[in-house]
Amino acid sequence: MKGRHARSHPAVLVVLALVLALGLIAGLASALAASPRHSPSSTGKVVLRLGWLEDPDSLNPFIGTSSAAYTIWDMNYDPLVGLAPSDLTPSKQIGLASDWTSTADGKTWTFTMRPNAKWQDGRPLTASDVAFTINWIVDHHNAYWVGYVRGVSKATALDTTHVRIACRKPSPGMLVNLAEIPILPKHIWAKIGYTAATTSFRNKPPIIGSGPFQCTQRSKSNYLVMEANKNYWRGTAHVDQIIFEMYTNALSMAQDMEAGAIDGCDGLSPAQVTMLSHVAGITAKAVSANGYDELGFNCYTGGTSLGNPVLRDWKFRQALQWAIDKNKLCAIAYGGMAAPADTVVTANYFQSPDWHWTPPVGQAYTFDPTKAAQMLTAAGYPLKNGVRVNKSGKPITLRLMARSQYPPSVTCGKLIAGWFRNLGLKIVFSTVGDGALESALYNTVNGKFTPNYDMFEWGWYNDLDPTPGLSYLTTSQINAWSDSAWSDPAYDKLFKQQSTEMGQAKRLQMVYQMQQIIYQKTPYIPLAYASDHEAWNTSRWSDWAQSPAAVGNVVFPPYGYETYFSVRPTTGAGGGVAGK
Repeated sequence: MKGRHARSHPAVLVVLALVLALGLIAGLASALAASPRHSPSSTGKVVLRLGWLEDPDSLNPFIGTSSAAYTIWDMNYDPLVGLAPSDLTPSKQIGLASDWTSTADGKTWTFTMRPNAKWQDGRPLTASDVAFTINWIVDHHNAYWVGYVRGVSKATALDTTHVRIACRKPSPGMLVNLAEIPILPKHIWAKIGYTAATTSFRNKPPIIGSGPFQCTQRSKSNYLVMEANKNYWRGTAHVDQIIFEMYTNALSMAQDMEAGAIDGCDGLSPAQVTMLSHVAGITAKAVSANGYDELGFNCYTGGTSLGNPVLRDWKFRQALQWAIDKNKLCAIAYGGMAAPADTVVTANYFQSPDWHWTPPVGQAYTFDPTKAAQMLTAAGYPLKNGVRVNKSGKPITLRLMARSQYPPSVTCGKLIAGWFRNLGLKIVFSTVGDGALESALYNTVNGKFTPNYDMFEWGWYNDLDPTPGLSYLTTSQINAWSDSAWSDPAYDKLFKQQSTEMGQAKRLQMVYQMQQIIYQKTPYIPLAYASDHEAWNTSRWSDWAQSPAAVGNVVFPPYGYETYFSVRPTTGAGGGVAGK
């Protein structure tokens, strides 16, 4: 699971940003002279400085969930299978495995590992480390990573450079799913113990991995330093250090980007992208992201819930689909740099096959408040004296939470609250931090899961294989990755079937059916396929890698580390050499 969208666009609301941008074009560099430098100096080193708005929530791969955390893991740890950055297909040139074979039934996979791979403490990396990592996940059914090894029964080190993975059932997404799992050093993590590793272990720098960079310093909410691994099996990167600078707002980050204090950033507002795109030596654009933002509902029926019971009725939730103007959301909240979303599988991203199901025109939800009101009444929730009531005749009050760190979320929340109020619903709207939202979603009372929310706005980054993302809405993920606590037997059955179906055409139809169930039962209302807004310096730096090519991320790739490995100072520009 590629992590939550703490999708760092937290900036300023689009309208405000448009106003502020007018004053950024001229005289900005002088205003930035007093801008504080968060990170340590690195005299004499080739240093790439990147700005972000989301601090990693944890450096421990068994605890963290944020996209920033995944970025660090991708740099610090190698996966068994690497992905070609151009098209994100399994590659034998990237990753710890230089070759692999599988039996015809897809149940047994054998991987040949690179003999020259080492841990960053100098110890050899062997097949035992791979087997240890995978078995830890499988044996403990680790909620964070088990979606990537679904169906795996055991990993066995045949010798130092060969590992065999046996599956109970065929695994059609084996290679791309293994590309997501960071391989951990057995000689370190086995001593920690699984319970501590998944609860209290902080994984403080310096972090021992095998990747092209090593996290050596971290000042929480301030900066994080990645040092190039001089003994990396692919060779050494062209930068000595990458320093991630933490910003609390995108305006100051955009200003530092223009002034040259940082070399790349993500999380800009649409207006800031436009502004920086006119600055010489800087490329700024919206890039395609494999993910979606959604309105989620508390659907929990398996125990005690503190959510409003009306949300357990899918007909109530479905009626609300007609009350949201997604075109307006994309225009206002996302500055036109997003597309209306319809399902939880990203549209216009996948090829061969396209996993996204497109609702037929006659079945697609449109903005029709009158129909929304009619459907609520037909479902047993009539309007009395202008107030929408439940089946007991009591007024319906729903809490709606948006993320304070993500302005599009706040704007979406305000618009949605207004549309729902027009239906006669009482909406209590609030903005909360990500931590407070997670606490509500996974609330416990006396140790028992008791979700304490009604509605929320959040988002997900998806994976290249649909199985992990689709797993979020299975019954087994309640009080784990599921945030809607929704359960549907038909969906669960299809999920299990598609996860072992080796026939691609047949599997594709199952994935489509699952999206249709979500579309009807509405545990989520997907709101937008939002872009990532990035900027990078091209006057001082060259060889930035875009992944996937032509459409994907450059500064913060969602899969792998290639842009950090390939970027280099421009010849004669002196870019990135700290202290010179």
